[in-house]
Amino acid sequence: MSSPAISVRNLRKAYGLKAAVDGVDLEVPRGSFFGFLGPNGAGKSTTIRMLTGLAPADSGEIEILGLQMPRQELEIKKRIGLVPDESLLFDRLTGAEFLEFVGRMYGLPRPTAMQRARDLMDLFQLANDRKIIGEYSKGMRKRVAMAASLIHHPELFLMDEPFEGVDAVGARLMKDILIDQVRRGATIFLTTHVLEVVERLCDRVAIINEGRIVKEGALEELRAGGESLEDAFVRIVGADQELERLEWL
Repeated sequence: MSSPAISVRNLRKAYGLKAAVDGVDLEVPRGSFFGFLGPNGAGKSTTIRMLTGLAPADSGEIEILGLQMPRQELEIKKRIGLVPDESLLFDRLTGAEFLEFVGRMYGLPRPTAMQRARDLMDLFQLANDRKIIGEYSKGMRKRVAMAASLIHHPELFLMDEPFEGVDAVGARLMKDILIDQVRRGATIFLTTHVLEVVERLCDRVAIINEGRIVKEGALEELRAGGESLEDAFVRIVGADQELERLEWL
């Protein structure tokens, strides 16, 4: 348990001639709520795909919960919960049926999977909705995706834009559930463009830009001089340029 939740050394991934992730070093302590920020196309989703084994790294080392990726990939996947950027759900199932299916895939006995599915539908305020997932709104799909990541009680959550498209009530509910998981000892690795979420939830932050980590540390360290996280983020990624105005606009 002394090892970090995530340890990455010199991680690289290129698509053609373009380096999506270019020599990333990263360490996420256990029990932390870790924000992974960056502009569009900076390498956030590619990093998460490599951490979960969905995309092989070109080079570098990945250690998750003290286990080596990809050598111990199956054991790692049993111990993590994933909310991908695109909610890959089974549209012809109801929410409860999908959660039960996910529980069975993680090896839960059928009665346990059924009970946990019902509990999670209640927790995410979806219990009275009998529609199939294909009829869900984007926010409801995100709730089901997060519920699925919880059903096997993982030690580490990898979440790529989990609040996108979720209304204020749903986002508040999901934030409270994640905070409770961290209190219980879980680790959360989160990407989001909503900096208010990071300011409220995260204790540590890393910023990636053009495939490289440009800043990492405690949230207070990033906001030096009392500036907002938004101002710090824009300054760090070098996007604080004066707005070019159009004469006709």
